[in-house]
Amino acid sequence: MSDLSIQFEETGSKGRYFTPRGVNGEQAEITFSRVSPQRIIVDHTGVPDSMRGQGVGVKLAEYVVADARSKGEKIIPLCPFFKAQAQRHEEWLDVVEL
Repeated sequence: MSDLSIQFEETGSKGRYFTPRGVNGEQAEITFSRVSPQRIIVDHTGVPDSMRGQGVGVKLAEYVVADARSKGEKIIPLCPFFKAQAQRHEEWLDVVEL
C-alpha cells in the first residue's frame, strides 16, 4: 500500500482526503472541517470493507499530518480512529492537538 494515491478537495469550510475509486467504486476518506485558516478538525475516517486490513486508514492519516505540517496547520482530532493514531505517534504532536 505504499503506492496509495491520495487526493485532496476542499469546498468552503469542508474538505476531505481520499483515495481514487476502487474496482467497486468505493473510496477511503478522511473528512475535516476548517475552523480557522490554520486549524482543521478531522471528524471522520471511512475505509470500505474491501480495503480494510491493508493500512489504508493509517496511510490517509499520515498523509493528512504531512500535509498539515507542510501548510503550517494544526489538527484537532474528533475522529476516534485519527485520535487513536495520533496517540500512538508522538512525532505527530507538533501538528495534532490532543
